[in-house]
Amino acid sequence: MSENRTEVAIGGIVLAMAIGFVVYAGQVAGLTIGTADSYPLTASFRSAEGIGLGTDVRLAGVKIGTVTALDLNPETFRADATVTIKKGIDIPDDSAITVASEGLLGGSFIEIVPGGSPFNFEEGAEIEDTQSAISLVSLMMKFVSGGADQ
Repeated sequence: MSENRTEVAIGGIVLAMAIGFVVYAGQVAGLTIGTADSYPLTASFRSAEGIGLGTDVRLAGVKIGTVTALDLNPETFRADATVTIKKGIDIPDDSAITVASEGLLGGSFIEIVPGGSPFNFEEGAEIEDTQSAISLVSLMMKFVSGGADQ
């Protein structure tokens, strides 16, 4: 009978550790159950290469939100992204949004470059000033070919 109790206790400990790991991984990844503490903004990119759901949105290098939706617009053939920004962080309505890279081997993230307008984006507004991802392969091809367009 003591073997069953030991097995049940060890099983409970393993289960508790697994639940703790899932909660920790969700916090590290920036996943939240509710979005009551954030507001959405949209943007349309020519190329969203390297961006996916859960990708960080940063301002001055600090994470302020995440990408919550990424779809292809069949009419414009552009990538429509929805990002959520933490409430309390007001973004000027002349700000730009870019797809940035952490370096040659690093991942991509969304960076917001703040403008100087005294007015801020409303909830659900579209950021129109966008800059898409820069393809490292195309840059290398331009370098190898001497920058000539052929």
